[in-house]
Amino acid sequence: MFDDISKRYDNLNQILTFGLHKKWRQRAIDLIDNNPEKILDIATGTADFAIAAKKLNPKSIIGIDISEKMIEIGNKKLKRKNLNNFIRLKIADSQNLPFEDNYFDAITIGFGVRNFEEIEKSISEAYRVLKKDGILLIMEPSTKNNKFLSFLSKFYFEVIVTNIGYLFSKNSSAYNYLSESVKAFIDGETFLKILDEAKFKNCKHLKFSFGIIDLYWAKK
Repeated sequence: MFDDISKRYDNLNQILTFGLHKKWRQRAIDLIDNNPEKILDIATGTADFAIAAKKLNPKSIIGIDISEKMIEIGNKKLKRKNLNNFIRLKIADSQNLPFEDNYFDAITIGFGVRNFEEIEKSISEAYRVLKKDGILLIMEPSTKNNKFLSFLSKFYFEVIVTNIGYLFSKNSSAYNYLSESVKAFIDGETFLKILDEAKFKNCKHLKFSFGIIDLYWAKK
């Protein structure tokens, strides 16, 4: 599915979020306060979160995704920005990360967790490859707010995202899936429990942009 929409993904992301996705990522990155040397971006897509993480001045950044076409576009973007020697992208599955234990200082996952086949397994893998005191940062869209904000966010995902997505990509199923997956994703309290059961500590759940975005912060 993500291969099918890969060519228009970045443009649609800009349109559908009114350009706010960049600010969301930057705000999230600012919460990584352990001066990481090695960063992993899981479900990197076209590498936007990996690029945003550059402001932390790490020694290396690796982005992984299961979509070959997303990785291809991400690599082209990195080359245009002269970042292809600093940020490396590779095809890999979040449930079976090809890295040794205790390797990364920070892990980011932007808009990807709800697409994981086995969330608990992927979160456990993230824990495994993080160093002690390493930070896990997860960002997801949400419709679970108070009644008024829930109405606005559901309208946004069900009407705006689905229709504009179809208009520009001609792939209605992909953007219907996006809307449905956001609505079906577990609530904040349940997700915090998953982080806790994976042995993460100091787990926090933050909201911004009127509750449309959920941010989860945890430490190993």
